[in-house]
Amino acid sequence: MVRGARKAIAVGVAVAAACCLQRHLNFVPGPRHAAPVAAAAASMMMAPAAFADEIGDAAKKLGDASYSFAKEVDWNNGIFLQAPGKFQPLEALKAIDKMIEMGAAADPKLLKEAAEAHHKAIGSISGPNGVTSRADWDAVNAALGRVIASVPKAKVMAVYDSVKAITDPGVPAYMKSLVNGPDAEKAYQGFLEFKDVVEKNQVATASAPAVVPSGDKIGEAAKALSDASYPFIKDIDWLSDVYLKPLPGKTAPETLQAIDKMIVMGAKMDGNLLKAAAEAHHKAIGSIDATGVTSAADYEAVNAAIGRLVASVPKTTVMDVYNSMAKVVDSSVPNNMFSKVNPLDAVAAAKGFYTFKDVVEASQR
Repeated sequence: MVRGARKAIAVGVAVAAACCLQRHLNFVPGPRHAAPVAAAAASMMMAPAAFADEIGDAAKKLGDASYSFAKEVDWNNGIFLQAPGKFQPLEALKAIDKMIEMGAAADPKLLKEAAEAHHKAIGSISGPNGVTSRADWDAVNAALGRVIASVPKAKVMAVYDSVKAITDPGVPAYMKSLVNGPDAEKAYQGFLEFKDVVEKNQVATASAPAVVPSGDKIGEAAKALSDASYPFIKDIDWLSDVYLKPLPGKTAPETLQAIDKMIVMGAKMDGNLLKAAAEAHHKAIGSIDATGVTSAADYEAVNAAIGRLVASVPKTTVMDVYNSMAKVVDSSVPNNMFSKVNPLDAVAAAKGFYTFKDVVEASQR
C-alpha cells in the first residue's frame, strides 16, 4: 500500500537523512556532478572510531557554513507537506521504496543514535522559524553523515535519483528564493566539503539481511488480522492526496510533538526487527497493483513485522505515541476516513486489530 511504507517509524530516520541531504541540494542548484555528492556521504559504519570523530569535526565545519542558512528556513512552512512536483503517488512510492532500502542497509546502532539526536534537537527548537540550536544542528548533521556513511554508494545514489525524478526542476530556484542566496550558497559549499570527508570512508557492501522470526504468536495473530482486514485495505483509496493534507486546526510545532514521540519509539526498537520490517515493506511495495494495494501475503508479512517491532518497545513508550496522536488528530479525521470505505469492512478490520493488539501486548517487553 502507498501509505503502508510509512508504518516502519524508525526507518524514517534514514529517510530523513536522505531527504536532509537532498534539501541542501534543493536550495542551491549545483553543477551536474553534484548528483554523486549526495551519494558520497556514505562511509562510516564499519570504520574505526577515528573516522567517527572526523565526521563529527566535519559536521562542525558544516555548521559554521550552514547555520545562518538554517535559521532563515521557515521549518514550519506547510510547503514541506506538498509533493515536490506533479502529484504522482505511485512514482513517489518508488522514491520511498529506495529510501526504505537505504534504511534497511544502514547500521541499526547509528540509526538509533540519529533518532536520539533528532529527539534532542526537537527539544531545543525555538524562534518563529522552528530552528534547533547550533549544537543540536551539528549533532544531527554528524549523526546523519554517519548513518548515510554506513550505506553503499549505489543505494544512496538510488535515493538521490528517484527523488530527482519526481522533483520539478523549478523547485531548487524557488526554495533558494525564500532565503538569503549567499547564505544558501555558503551552506551548499559547506555540504560539499562535508561529503568529501564521508566519501573517502564509504562502505562497499551492505550489511546482511535481517533474521525474520517465524512460528511465533505474533505471526499467527498477523495472519488472523490480515484475513479480517484485507477487504478493508482494498476499499481504501491509497492514491488520494488526503495523506498530504495538514491535520485540521493544528500547527507544525504541535504536530512535531507527536512526531517526536514516534522518533523516541523508533530509537527503542530492536535493530534486527527494524531491518526486517523495512525489508517486508520493500517486498510489499514490489507487489502493489495499480490501485496501490499490496498482495495479501505481503500485507500479512508487514503486519507481522510491525507487530514484532511494537512488541520490542516498552508499552509506556507506545502509549506516548498513541496519546500524542490523539491530541493532534481531530475527531473529524477518523469520521472522514470511515466515510470513504465500506463500514462493515472497517468494523471487521477494527475487531481484528483489537485482537492482534492483545497478542502484541502480551509479547511486549
